[in-house]
Amino acid sequence: MSGTGAGPGSVPGDAFRVLASRSLLRARSSVRVDTLVGADGASFDREVVEHDDAVAIVAVDDRRRAAVLEQYRHPTRGDLLEIPAGTLDVPGEAADVAARRELAEEAGLAAAELRPLGRIWNSAGWSDEGTTLFLATGLTAAPPPPGFVPRAEEAAMRLHWRPLTDLVALALAGDLTDAKTVVGVLRAAAVLGPDGAPSA
Repeated sequence: MSGTGAGPGSVPGDAFRVLASRSLLRARSSVRVDTLVGADGASFDREVVEHDDAVAIVAVDDRRRAAVLEQYRHPTRGDLLEIPAGTLDVPGEAADVAARRELAEEAGLAAAELRPLGRIWNSAGWSDEGTTLFLATGLTAAPPPPGFVPRAEEAAMRLHWRPLTDLVALALAGDLTDAKTVVGVLRAAAVLGPDGAPSA
């Protein structure tokens, strides 16, 4: 099965053409409206939120605990339990370099090994933002990058260490609700296996 999400009888993506595009908002996240035509010849509009891509890191120590952050997220009006993450907002910065930077900034950690866990679309129905996931092992304490000062929600984040098995159980029970964290935790657990050693 391909990773495109296409199923039997589905219309391929190249059957849709963009006829026009107009900007509604230019900001940190920008919004545009695309007018498309589908395979049936009918036209329709879709709003697209343009956002920098992101990275997210499942950092697992030698006791098989994962670093998670309790962070306020204003759209949800509450705190979420999340793995360390951040946007690719430094020009030219590679995803793995950004992952190491975010791990130091948010969790005060460095990793001897950083293993890719694939990429996800955050919300493909309305945004072009994607997140690249990593598994970080061989953890040591690390200072934040020079000049980094946590602000706003980041200044109030709380770091916790939770057994990876507990996080998997929370994800499967529906009690871990941040999407990148659910996917990252489940992929990391599958890679590490029952004995905690990364599979080939």
